[in-house]
Amino acid sequence: MVDNNSKVDFGLTADDYAKHRAGFPDSFFDRLAARGVGWPGQVIVDLGTGTGTLARGFAQRGCAVIAIDPAEAMLEQARHLDKDVDVRVDYRVATAENTGLPDGCADVVTAGQCWHWFDRQAAAREARRVLRPHGVAVIAHFDWIPLIDNVVEATEKLILTHNPDWKLAGGSGLYPLWLRDLGEAGFRGIETFSYDLDVPYSHEDWCGRIRASAGVGASMTPQQVEVFDHDLKTLLQRSFPEQPLRVHHRIFAVIARSRHPGSW
Repeated sequence: MVDNNSKVDFGLTADDYAKHRAGFPDSFFDRLAARGVGWPGQVIVDLGTGTGTLARGFAQRGCAVIAIDPAEAMLEQARHLDKDVDVRVDYRVATAENTGLPDGCADVVTAGQCWHWFDRQAAAREARRVLRPHGVAVIAHFDWIPLIDNVVEATEKLILTHNPDWKLAGGSGLYPLWLRDLGEAGFRGIETFSYDLDVPYSHEDWCGRIRASAGVGASMTPQQVEVFDHDLKTLLQRSFPEQPLRVHHRIFAVIARSRHPGSW
């Protein structure tokens, strides 16, 4: 994905993104299935798919998935990852705001870890356009959470030392504005859920995960990334020597219906 405003290009870090960014866990798909999302046979359009973490998860559960991203380098990584688990996803180069898909072609539209990069109002309108009546939109995040003296807080401070223009530090993993985006696009029956979990990372994997972030590999030069990576390894060895690291994360999802249940 490319952010036209801040020159963030995840295609620059596609290799690390594919190897080190953990996909949504099974528990997330289970919670969606309990809400009627991700059932076998559903047609799902995944916006900003990146390396296909959401798309692949739905395909493994028997859904027919069309996955959209503007970065061909990310989609190429997604195709390789799909081969490893023997699933097929229809990947297409396009944007969330202009998918090129026909009206009413999908049961579900999803966006994982990417809504903040879009023109959100335009993406919400596009999601509603491609959804069938009674269709469902899902915006989801799987974020690390900085807490006092944890490895996330220390890592974010280091990113800001190297890249003071980075704007995503200090997040709570909760996104109330996304509810307004969907409501103003005509979605109803809006609900949310969130829950926390720890994700294990070796030092090597955590460094790779951070290189695959907007503040590092997607916006720094290769030389800057190399210097940052050295400093992060030093920080981990000095202050967080235990392995695996137990990295605090939060999953957050907004679910909305393309028609209000009362009108069905």
